[in-house]
Amino acid sequence: MTLATIAAIAAEQTEHHGNVQAETMIFGVIALVIFLSLGLVTLSYRNVSNRHAGKAEAYAAKHAPQLTQSGNGHH
Repeated sequence: MTLATIAAIAAEQTEHHGNVQAETMIFGVIALVIFLSLGLVTLSYRNVSNRHAGKAEAYAAKHAPQLTQSGNGHH
């Protein structure tokens, strides 16, 4: 066999793939969907501490002596 024959046989047996970028774009789309859904979860917890400010103030007023004398060493 000559080098030209081997090259011709190898060229015939090679597979031709489509557009690699289009084939792998689904991974980017999946990552984008996951990122956006996690972003929505993060935004859903926005301002949660202020939703119950009245309860927090009432608890702090009722338990003020206990909260100041916790005895945990941190002030």
